Amino acid sequence: MEAAEKEEISVKDEAVDKNIFRDCNRIAFYRRQKQWLSKKSTYQVLLDSVTTVEDSTRFQIINEASKVPLLAEIYGIEGNIFRLKINEESPLKPRYEVPDVLTSKPSTVRLIPCSGDTGSLILADEKGDLKCHITANPFKVDLVSEEEVVMSINSLGQLYFEHLQILHKQRTAKENEEETSVDTSQENQEDLGLWEEKFGKFVDIKANGPSSIGLDFSLHEFEHLYGIPQHAESHQLKNTEDGDAYRLYNLDVYGYQIYDKMGIYGSVPYLLAHKLGRTIGIFWLNASETLVEINTEPAVEYTLTQIGPVAAKQKARSRTHVHWMSESGIIDFFMLTGPTPSDVFRQYSRLTDGVSLLLPRLECNGTISAHRNFRLLDSGTQAMPPLFSLGYHQCRWNYEDEQDVKAVDAGFDEHDIPYDAMWLDIEHTEGKRYFTWDKKRFPNPKKMQELLRSKKRKLVVISDPHIKIDPDYSVYVKAKEQGFFVRNQEGEDFEGVCWPGLSSYLDFTNPKGSTDILFLWNDMNEPSVFRGPEQTMQKDAIHHGNWEHRELHNIYGFYHQMATAEGLIQRSKGKERPFVLTRSFFAGSQKYGFGVHVLSMQYSCKGAVWTGDNTAEWSYLKISIPMLLTLSITGISFCGADIGGFIGNPETELLVRWYQAGAYQPFFRGHATMNTKRREPWLFGEEHTRLIREAIRERYGLLPYWYSLFYHAHVASQPVMRPLWVEFPNELKTFDVEDEYMLGSALLVHPVTEPKATTVDVFLPGSNEVWYDCKTFAYWEGGCTVKIPVALDTIPVFQRGGSVVPIKTTVGKSTGWMTESSYGLRVALSTKGSSVGELYLDDGHSFQYLHQQQFLHRKFSFCSSVLINSSADQRGHYPSKCVVEQILVLGLRKEPSSVITHSSDGKDQPVAFMYCAKTSTLSLKKLSLNIATDWEALIWLGMRQNITTYQSHHDAHGSTDPSGSLLPAVSSVLAASTLQPSLAHTSSHQASST
Repeated sequence: MEAAEKEEISVKDEAVDKNIFRDCNRIAFYRRQKQWLSKKSTYQVLLDSVTTVEDSTRFQIINEASKVPLLAEIYGIEGNIFRLKINEESPLKPRYEVPDVLTSKPSTVRLIPCSGDTGSLILADEKGDLKCHITANPFKVDLVSEEEVVMSINSLGQLYFEHLQILHKQRTAKENEEETSVDTSQENQEDLGLWEEKFGKFVDIKANGPSSIGLDFSLHEFEHLYGIPQHAESHQLKNTEDGDAYRLYNLDVYGYQIYDKMGIYGSVPYLLAHKLGRTIGIFWLNASETLVEINTEPAVEYTLTQIGPVAAKQKARSRTHVHWMSESGIIDFFMLTGPTPSDVFRQYSRLTDGVSLLLPRLECNGTISAHRNFRLLDSGTQAMPPLFSLGYHQCRWNYEDEQDVKAVDAGFDEHDIPYDAMWLDIEHTEGKRYFTWDKKRFPNPKKMQELLRSKKRKLVVISDPHIKIDPDYSVYVKAKEQGFFVRNQEGEDFEGVCWPGLSSYLDFTNPKGSTDILFLWNDMNEPSVFRGPEQTMQKDAIHHGNWEHRELHNIYGFYHQMATAEGLIQRSKGKERPFVLTRSFFAGSQKYGFGVHVLSMQYSCKGAVWTGDNTAEWSYLKISIPMLLTLSITGISFCGADIGGFIGNPETELLVRWYQAGAYQPFFRGHATMNTKRREPWLFGEEHTRLIREAIRERYGLLPYWYSLFYHAHVASQPVMRPLWVEFPNELKTFDVEDEYMLGSALLVHPVTEPKATTVDVFLPGSNEVWYDCKTFAYWEGGCTVKIPVALDTIPVFQRGGSVVPIKTTVGKSTGWMTESSYGLRVALSTKGSSVGELYLDDGHSFQYLHQQQFLHRKFSFCSSVLINSSADQRGHYPSKCVVEQILVLGLRKEPSSVITHSSDGKDQPVAFMYCAKTSTLSLKKLSLNIATDWEALIWLGMRQNITTYQSHHDAHGSTDPSGSLLPAVSSVLAASTLQPSLAHTSSHQASST
């Protein structure tokens, strides 16, 4: 390690041979469980041990061989959730239970014992619709919904639980003899990694012996499973074979392989299963290394024993078996019973959004400050991000100096390309000492930031969890003095190699201090340890509370992000929403928005995740879509992939296609590693610059819709980027689609991911749906696949009939320049001629929307040829002078004779319009309808038709004008339109070119 203090660390230290990473067969606890399960040893419930306490039902489980009891606890949780915990009844010492991820203490509901067969226990919710049927011998749990078994636990008998043991050297000869009755040879013990596990030159010492756990789940009639990120794999989970399990183990994998089940940067042990009519979820709360095996048994017909002349046939239901195995901790899982995808999203959010914490905070000037108390903000789910974070981000490893930053910033203005944040990688620091500036390259960082501020842009810099060992580095000295570093087995600070050379690693589980960092991105926080076992920290390193790193490895990055977020809130004294990008993550990382009370005020923040060190190849563009879909449905809505690929030099066509795709994905950032060619958007020729500009400007035009989608993620836990099966859960064809997706419920996006493509096949779901091409306005009936021509300037995007999408009519240099710009509404009519949509609006940067109700939530509804803007939430109040300037109606089959608007102040106004018969579109421009007030727009299709349709609409919905309806004004407006034909309409042949 001493050599690392002097030698230069380079990207070669990260871009290691993939052979240093283990497959399942090289993981000892996997081999042990596989060997033990072949013996078919079973567990049984001791029914005479059943007790009911205040919030759970408890009973003992005993293995027929070991006779050592386990304690099982079953909880009913509000929102149709069941929880099962299994732990040692009398462990040698407490086993690790994952803290901080759950929303405080989940609210429980009483489970009612029901009469059942002898040898079983039945627990039901208060309605009696959901039941846990517990069979005693062998131990099995069936989750029953409306008398149908949905899920079975331990039906394959794969419950596995290794008990903690006395330190090996302290064991008596007799105890050692008892141990060898299970493992008969020293060679076998070493192979199974009971007390020591060797991997290359590393030896993992297990002070209390092996401690792994495992359990199987059988999902009845489910064949489509999703979730358990992060893997560079398909969205739908595949069947696994022996030695080929999905691995959940956070690792720094530079240029990871695609279509591979190895773990990469983050882990969310949460799986969803979907079939026609039902969605369920399993949340396995364990932060140690975890492996998941999946095996689907398809439905088959078989012949029963023949009785008489006729042989009866019966169809066996399909089942998918899921086998979870974790290296340590306890068995603690949640059964999310759905029944819809939206229900499962809400159930998971109920568990993981919002938490009460004490967080480490390290001030950005290197000083250590005392912690504050924080308590839960029960404000719903993941909170609103700052608006700027939804814009485009420009990053590179590394922009060389202040002049480079200034030139790149000016380049965006010169080429009329909006962007919101400039990012600096590790080279901006003094010798990789985080929270410092290289005085030669960045002599005046404050002036540089003021330049960006003057253009309403932000600066984001990197912060990694490793701290350079340097007695002259104040951050290192203060952290060491206060014991903020992870320790080794000898009690000394753990030392590993990363970008600064020899480093110590902050222990974010330590509640003694806290870290204050503003606009930073958290990288290398798996944690990455160059030249360590699998490029990460030894599992026997020690954290606060004397917990080994093996217990909490997958949650280390979660704590890093958490500490950063808390520091961001403190930095602004709670006035500004922070933004945190993290490479490593765990279940609950989406709670950035997590909510806390600081100084008696309520706050929360929003974090993002990206897919790490991808490569500039078409295959990585393609795999990014299922990777982001999987993140999205497991609670991490704010996700994206580095545009163009982090590693290598993308060909121009690939770069353009990636910008087009990224513009329709939640987190939108261009990034590249060192030693790649510069790739600012204007460096690829005038034509390609135009195409990239169009893609980025399209993103900015859609910001009102994006922001409204994040509001729905905030209040209803719905993902922003959605696989088709989420929106169309009863359409079988959608279940395995992963090359296109929905943004909210209104937009379908099909990125072009093949080179030199001239057409793409787009599946438009919903036999009763109609879809409109957002570029040509051509409409298509749903329930079919259509071949769409694609030039390099085309990305197929379709608006769903029945939706209203709010847009901005002008694009500024950044989001900050667009606050007062006008809105447009894109109204796409359904087959029934109606549409609905929403707009959420607040100041985009503060927390006033939470504790001062300073927001607007507007609802747009089109029915019976009337478009109405009304309040969707009367609690909100936010002053806005913005107006709706344009309205585009798609799918209007008849040319109107006139259009009038009616405001809440009683004013009626005829409107000039253009109608195109070829595309059935109506365009209204030069409007001035305040976005914050109620108003109506009546499209006049004919005297008799409109009076009838408007009257029926008015009777059903009432008038938005307290003084009455539009009917008294109809005749006068018709007269006005007759006297002023220039206000009436533009003919279809005149408008068709618009």
